[in-house]
Amino acid sequence: MPRVRRCRQPGCHAMAQFPNHYCSEHIEHEAEYLANRQRWARSHSKQYQHKYNHVTRYRNDIKSEQYNFYRTTTWVRLRQQALDRDHYVCRYCGQPNSKTVDHIVPIEYDKQLKDHLDNLATICCKCHRLKTDWERSWYGTGKGNQLKNVPEILEVSKIKKLFPKTE
Repeated sequence: MPRVRRCRQPGCHAMAQFPNHYCSEHIEHEAEYLANRQRWARSHSKQYQHKYNHVTRYRNDIKSEQYNFYRTTTWVRLRQQALDRDHYVCRYCGQPNSKTVDHIVPIEYDKQLKDHLDNLATICCKCHRLKTDWERSWYGTGKGNQLKNVPEILEVSKIKKLFPKTE
């Protein structure tokens, strides 16, 4: 049985078949409704993006400088070299077609390693999430955390063993 929902036309109690929002009698309003939803989403996404950038990403001059590094030609060149070196394979789990490049030791912890190819590793999305969580607990990086005085770990295999277990 197909999924249905109530027609969005005021006063109409007919059912519309998914993914439509209007019944067959009022289907001519569907395109206008979808256009309005897209327009609303575009106009409101700037508010969310503004908050994220100013509260999280660019919260102070140090963080602003760190994130601006990712807009430089140096980063573009280093990122491509790391991807080519690793053949687009995640160095943590071996998943192919990984296109994210991550700093093994975070920039926030050691600024001198930000432009060293040896400090970069290709990483998949799942491992990147796990590694970010691990960095927050090990190094004390992230919003609201205090940096800890711990030894830097530059070996991917050791970091992988220290990831939080997910089940």
